[in-house]
Amino acid sequence: MSEAIEPEIDIDALKEQGVDLDVAEKVAPEREISVEVGDALVQVQNLTIKFGGLTALDNVSFDINRGEILGLIGPNGAGKTTCFNAMTGVYKPTSGKVLLEGKPLNGLAQHKITRRGLARTFQNIRLFGEMTALENVVVGLDARHKTSVGGALFRLPTHTREEKTAVERGMALLEFVGIADHAHFLSRHLPYGYQRRLEIARALATDPKVLCLDEPAAGFNPAEKEELMALIRTIRNDGYTVLLIEHDMKLVMGVTDRIVVLEFGKKIADAVPKVIRDDPKVISAYLGEPEDDVA
Repeated sequence: MSEAIEPEIDIDALKEQGVDLDVAEKVAPEREISVEVGDALVQVQNLTIKFGGLTALDNVSFDINRGEILGLIGPNGAGKTTCFNAMTGVYKPTSGKVLLEGKPLNGLAQHKITRRGLARTFQNIRLFGEMTALENVVVGLDARHKTSVGGALFRLPTHTREEKTAVERGMALLEFVGIADHAHFLSRHLPYGYQRRLEIARALATDPKVLCLDEPAAGFNPAEKEELMALIRTIRNDGYTVLLIEHDMKLVMGVTDRIVVLEFGKKIADAVPKVIRDDPKVISAYLGEPEDDVA
């Protein structure tokens, strides 16, 4: 792992420009914060994905309720990431649809789905390695900017205000995920765990209604997983709804409110963690045992 290189950008210079580095309501000032589980925010309805003769997702339906942490689990090849990709516009569904606040997402480009409020991280980290951590987050904040190309080109006051606000909110988000002291390190020089946190901060920068995390604990040691669980809870407590794909069952059972289980592209269970833990179909799916033999 590469050692962190001292940043060349002086944080004091930011303060001299009038940038407030304190964490307050800058992360998402226009978002209503609510931690109560509410109505269905996302509806996945009869979603089917076929690749040639292979059915990767078979008539899958489930809701994500406002304010909850929903786990999407299953053995390898179950269709979890395929479902994620269909929801976020990477794949076009063969049939079925995905609704966000009652409005269909089918057919929208990925960036438009992000603007609608469905943001994601990736199983394989996708950061801009030659940008600093702060710059990576500011890229995410651009999804909500209203300045025209002309406004940016001629440095109009509206663009200048948005640029300053972006730095403030970017710093607040880095503070939120616990890596503000590395704001001006190139992202490729960050420790692996910090890169994972940076991806989450960049996704949060789009001010999502639903944050989709694709195996965020991949490569983590037990201590890092505990810290990640605490961060996910904090994200939900700050008013976000979370969809989590994860292989680590201890993490999933410890942090989610409800779990949807897939096997061979089909949904086999949808319940709270304590019910999922003892479900014979789920045990069979993970252990490869006949259901009749599962105690």
